[in-house]
Amino acid sequence: MPARVLHGNLIRDQILAELRGEVEAMAACGVRPGLAAVLVGRHPASEIYVRNKIKTCQLLGLASEKLTPPETATTEDLLALVEELNHREDIDGILVQLPLPPQVDAKRVLLAVDPAKDVDGLHPYNAGCLASQRPGLAPCTPAGILEILKRSQIPIAGQRAVVLGRSDLVGRPTALLLMHEHATVTICHSKTRDLAAVARQADILVAAMGRPAMVTRDYIRPGATVIDVGTNRVEKPEGGTALVGDVNPADAAECAGAYTPVPGGVGPLTIAMLMANTVKAARQRRGAAKQC
Repeated sequence: MPARVLHGNLIRDQILAELRGEVEAMAACGVRPGLAAVLVGRHPASEIYVRNKIKTCQLLGLASEKLTPPETATTEDLLALVEELNHREDIDGILVQLPLPPQVDAKRVLLAVDPAKDVDGLHPYNAGCLASQRPGLAPCTPAGILEILKRSQIPIAGQRAVVLGRSDLVGRPTALLLMHEHATVTICHSKTRDLAAVARQADILVAAMGRPAMVTRDYIRPGATVIDVGTNRVEKPEGGTALVGDVNPADAAECAGAYTPVPGGVGPLTIAMLMANTVKAARQRRGAAKQC
């Protein structure tokens, strides 16, 4: 039997529909959540990402603002901009689009964002809240992975999960979220011995290594759920590029019980969860839920 395909677009649409109703309810209380996106210089991929985020804000009725400092902006320039956004009452979420130019200290800039407005969930305060199971804003892609599993009725509690990758953006927070849902979690990385054998133990396998089609049938236990977080651009033999994941899709389709495709799997959930974080930040900051 072929593996079940977990289409992220369908789940994204469910989440956005729920958020639209919440935004309308907040508007009745006089609150309109606002997102500020900071895009430094000209970076084609980043421009596309930010454009899609602004478009989704408009779709939901969120206020949005794009700020475009020049490529020559310094760390101090961006720190001043972030500080201004921190103090604006109409801005609930601040998104600093990465990568930043090489002369900018990206860590200093991200650290300057008010944790209450850190809708990317990257501030150490929010990372600490996630680790200690306190209320906070979780990184968008890991939060999206949990939504895919839950809304697809994939059991998590008591399951063995293996996360390939230990990045602050995806691997570690995904592992924490899975642990909070009572999975038994193993985090793997480039130094893990016999990586394929460890991966084969997983009921839920999350691939976030950034290596095109690295995960083959040797990594997949028959019937496992495979979540492919990879977004790798590779050259096509006939010219141009193609977007591929970290998982060999043919092997996943044959061996897994369910898997996310690339594109159309985890990717659509990232923007949806950014919107969810912005609405959550507005509710927490402005007390909209208490006003109505």
